[in-house]
Amino acid sequence: MIGGCQVFPQDNAWNQDVSAAPLHANSANYISRIAALGGNQKLHADFGSDPTYGIPYVVVPSTQPAVPITFTAYGDESDPGPYPVPANAPIEGGAASTGDRHVLVLQQGTCKLYELYRSFFNGSGWNADSGAVWNLNTGALRPAGWTSADAAGLPILPGLVRYDEVKSGKITHALRFTVSRTQKGYVLPATHWASSYTDGNLLPMGARLRLRADFDTSGYTGDSRVILEALKKYGLIVADNGSNWFITGATDSRWDDDDLNQLKNVPGSAFEVVDTGPIVKP
Repeated sequence: MIGGCQVFPQDNAWNQDVSAAPLHANSANYISRIAALGGNQKLHADFGSDPTYGIPYVVVPSTQPAVPITFTAYGDESDPGPYPVPANAPIEGGAASTGDRHVLVLQQGTCKLYELYRSFFNGSGWNADSGAVWNLNTGALRPAGWTSADAAGLPILPGLVRYDEVKSGKITHALRFTVSRTQKGYVLPATHWASSYTDGNLLPMGARLRLRADFDTSGYTGDSRVILEALKKYGLIVADNGSNWFITGATDSRWDDDDLNQLKNVPGSAFEVVDTGPIVKP
């Protein structure tokens, strides 16, 4: 629940318990291929107490005025405005960021989620490379082949690690993460690819991974322990190309970075890929 809204129905993929889901026949090759990519090979919290680190979001009332959205790159795969995005909506990385500049807005009452990629306030509304509107009551997917504010055509907010949720002692959904290279294809609920590689051992967008049941979490404490237990039950979903094994969380100054740094002891080899459906290839 965020802002009084259930984030997608209980049977939605993001909320699915995959602890007993079948192992993918190619799991070992997928995990080995990530290792062969080099770079980071352990879990990493791509968020923390630094207000510019992580992806922020804002909850607005049902009365929030809608403003025009001008799409600057992927307008043909974006949901048209207006969106109820306030002028002071938090931007990923801060106002001066040169990165992805995601803006996430959840509107109370309507329980719709508005997400923008590469966002800039223009004085009367927002310019953005792309945008997507999600009905949290239905969980309807993007049209096949469409992107969103994320490369895989997925929503971002449902996959964030959020401070208040972790402090409640339990995460009940899958988490968003990145790998440095993916194949040209996707697995639902993803609807978009972001690669020209046809290597069948590279993960497709939307692939679902889980922390192996035999991985011993007893030595981990606090927030990291909560996150790891969620990864055994709900797992990770490939959402974008980026650093290997980086999991995404919401910006919050209350995070304990020392606690989160425990995750850096968890190797990628502790994960396995589950079979959640066929790869859609263009």
